[in-house]
Formats: sequence, C-alpha cells, structure tokens
Amino acid sequence: MTDVVVVGGGVAGLVAARDLAKGGAHVVLVEGSDVLGGMVRRHSVAGLDLDMAADSFATRNDAVGRLAIELGLGNEITAPDPRGAWLMTRDGRTSPIPETGLLGIPGSPMAADVLAVVGQKAALRAQMDSLLPSPVGAKAASLGELVRKRMGDRVLDDLVVPIVAGVHSTHPDDLDPDRVAPGLRAALLREGSLARAVLALHARATAGSAVQGIRGGIVRLVDELVADMETYRVDVRLRTRATAIEEHAVEVRTEDGETERLVAEHVLASTADPARATGAERSGIELVTLVVDQRELDAAPRGTGMLVHPDAPSVRAKAITHATVKWPWLAEAAAGRHVLRLSYATAADAVETGRSLPVDPRDPVGTRAAQDAAALLGVRIPVSAVVGAARVRWHGPDTTAAGLADGVVGIGEASSGRGLAGIVQAARTAAVHILDS
Repeated sequence: MTDVVVVGGGVAGLVAARDLAKGGAHVVLVEGSDVLGGMVRRHSVAGLDLDMAADSFATRNDAVGRLAIELGLGNEITAPDPRGAWLMTRDGRTSPIPETGLLGIPGSPMAADVLAVVGQKAALRAQMDSLLPSPVGAKAASLGELVRKRMGDRVLDDLVVPIVAGVHSTHPDDLDPDRVAPGLRAALLREGSLARAVLALHARATAGSAVQGIRGGIVRLVDELVADMETYRVDVRLRTRATAIEEHAVEVRTEDGETERLVAEHVLASTADPARATGAERSGIELVTLVVDQRELDAAPRGTGMLVHPDAPSVRAKAITHATVKWPWLAEAAAGRHVLRLSYATAADAVETGRSLPVDPRDPVGTRAAQDAAALLGVRIPVSAVVGAARVRWHGPDTTAAGLADGVVGIGEASSGRGLAGIVQAARTAAVHILDS
C-alpha cells in the first residue's frame, strides 16, 4: 500500500502530488499519455515557443501567484497590456468590454460602456435589478438563468454570452454559477442586487489586473512542477491509464496491456472514473495560432483581442487573442511580427488532445483563420503575411462534475471547473486535508 495515488498528470495532479510528496507522503502519479502538463504545454510556431492553450491565470485568488513564487518564478509574473479586449455581439457590432463586469455581468448597468453595447432600453431593464428582492434568481440552476431573471435577455445575449463563450467555451445556460463565479450567489443575497454583488466581488479581488501571466509562457509552471516530481521522489508512471478508480485503490492498464491494482490510503483523481461515466455531452475546442508579418497590426486595433457571440455573422471564430499586444515580453520575442490566437468550436470526436499540427496558410484551416482575424481586427491579412501557423484541439469543459466513487477526492477541471486559479487552489486544499488527516 502506498500513501496516495494521484490519477492524471495535468496541473492539478502535478500540484497535488508535489505538495503531498513535499509533506512526506509516498505518492504514485499515473498519467495515460506520454507527457505531463495536461492542457498546459508549449509548441513552436515560426520559431517562437508559445503556450498551446492557456496563456494566463485569473487573480481572483492568489493560488497561482503563490505557487509561482514557490517554484522560483515570482519575478517572472507579469501583467497584460492594460488596453483590454473587445467583444462582438450577435448582430456584428463591436465595442470594448465594459470595465466593471464579471463574466459580462455589469456592475454599473447605466455606465457609458454598457450603454454602448446593449442600448438604453436594455440598460434600464438591467438597472431594475436594484429594485428586485435579493432572492430572485439566487437559486438559479445556471448562470444564464440567474442573469436573465435579474437583468433581462439583452444583457445576457449581448454581454454575457460572448464573454462566457470565449472564456468557458460554453453557453451561460449550461454553466453552474458556483463553478464559474464562486461567491456570486452569496454576494447577491448579501448586497441585495446582482450589480452590487459584482462590484463587491471586484472590491474584494486582488488589486491590479484580473489576469496575469508568466514571462516565457504559463508552461514554465509545468516545467518546474515536473522537475519537482524528481526532487520530491514522486513515482510518476506515464502511459498508464486508470480503468477503475475506487476510494482506496486504482486499477490501471499500461501501454503494453499489463494491468495492476494500486492500493492506497488516499486516492485523488482529476478525471472521471471510466467505470462511472456521467454521460455528459462533450465538446471540442480548436485553437489556431497565426504568426503574422503585418505592420497595420502595430496599432492594436482591438486591444488585446475580441470575444465573439457564437451567432455573430460571417465569423466562425469565437475569440481572438492578439497575444503580442497582450504580452509585451512576447512582442519583444516576436521582433515585429504578431501572434494571433483564434479559438473555434469543433466536434468532440475530432479532438486529438494536446497534439500541435502545422497549418498551411493556404489550406482551409489557415485561410479561415486569416479571414476571421482580418474581420475581427479590421486589418487586411493576406496569405503572404502569415509566416507560420499551427492548430491544437482540446476537449471543452464537462458540463457536469466528475463521476467519482465516494471517498475519492476530485481535483482538476472535471471537479473544480475550468481555470488555473480554481484548479490550483482546489488541488492544494485537497493535499493539505490529506496531510492533516
């Protein structure tokens, strides 16, 4: 019997395994693929080393920042360019994202930047939120239902839908507010209105930018975590897939077909138990990265990028990040070129998780991305300006929590929701509870 078996070698599994082993536990970590890091990996496009997926972390808590400091990366934490991002509504209008908001929910419904997006009639409807009894919507099953009941359909559709679709790859009607906006329900009941709840959460948030990054890429966190697997003597087993996850045992199968039963005092899992499939529908996400030599982009026409309503006309991308505007360190590395990251919805069965593939700018994927980038940024991007391109496909977030047996500790996005801040915090909390038990 070992002390702890951790299933899954993504960020959650690495963080939990590190903390447990550092605290004196004997830890076995099993990962089905041949690489650690999960969705946090790097790839090279046009000679630039880039994050394949997440390029930032939320600062709603200090979990990732504290971890970075412990890993020796404290001086490498950096804030994004303050110009911020834009959004595109269902009817194709573009505007800067309002400043005082949470996932698009406005903290000041009658502010000029909110009026510019939703118009006066919808803003007045949203302002009625302050007159409604606080319990209205407080028990809503989804974020969409909560916003709709408090502020109306137009605010939901014009502000919340494009931002949530870009950030979480899911419609607000399919998201649990407790997973994507922890504390929002309690703040609504305490403050008496949804707008005041948003402002209160803003006031309690860490000062400064809502997100931060790491010079050289978020993937540097994984580099250091992987190094600590050896430092703290974690027994890492790659190409070892869990076939059943129980409270005190994990059945695994290796690449060669050999099976083993790992017995442990505690089991942590960042994936659902294959024997307890929840039946949740899965989605796919495609990220296409373009490296472009186009001087007209120097003016940062849409700030750090744009979030797009899923039904916006003539654009298939759901978001674009102008990464060399967002991150000054990357602009320096790119030496005048521009890095554009476009995300798309794709079929779940088309996903090849974590595999970066080169893209010919003249093929359908490259052409589509260049056309969408031009439409969103308002700058012509001919095929000849694209000096490098690649695509990566991932599974989108599960709409339900991981199905795990009683006693198994769930970590990772399948249990905590998407976002490094919540994932790291939950993994570290789980490790502390085990070490204290």
